[in-house]
Amino acid sequence: MNAQMLMLPIAASKIADTRVKVNVPVVTGGTSADAIRTINQTIVKETHALMKAQGYPSSDIQEMDGTFEIKTNQRGVLSLSLLNYTFTGGAHGNTLQRSLTFDAETGRTYRLGELFKPDSSYISRLNAIIEAQIKARGLPLLGDYPGITEEQDYYIADKALVIYFPLYAIVPYAWGFPYFPISVYEIEDIIDENGPLGVMLY
Repeated sequence: MNAQMLMLPIAASKIADTRVKVNVPVVTGGTSADAIRTINQTIVKETHALMKAQGYPSSDIQEMDGTFEIKTNQRGVLSLSLLNYTFTGGAHGNTLQRSLTFDAETGRTYRLGELFKPDSSYISRLNAIIEAQIKARGLPLLGDYPGITEEQDYYIADKALVIYFPLYAIVPYAWGFPYFPISVYEIEDIIDENGPLGVMLY
């Protein structure tokens, strides 16, 4: 993870089809051509994976709306969320979310476990923090809290790691995506200082 103050220019491209409108973030500069290509290819791949998971292509789709949110674009870290809302009938549609965190210099993506020091027991540490938040916020769990995995959905927003779960996974649909923001200073001792969270400490 390069500590230089890279901030990447982001544009949007569109995937359009009958009743389908998906906006896709595109890095247009600010780093090497190889990194740009790697980042953009990863974003497109994940966008298509979300569309496929929603059943595309299908005549059952009455509406598909894809959007994105830039969560962090500073200090050589790009963290973003891709969201896909699809309606095929019934009471309401379904939204899927996939987040990606990149090293802006290399285009490398990071799984949750790669943000922490080896053998740091980060899963049990984060689970304890999340369970405390669930209790403090009175979230109505659908069952026992399942805990996080090495492939857990997350994004970085400024000086916070935000863990989240899919719709229906742990709380009723009406509660939306359950997000659990965790300050980098609360977990400073287990963060890999050379990774995306490490540069947010300073």
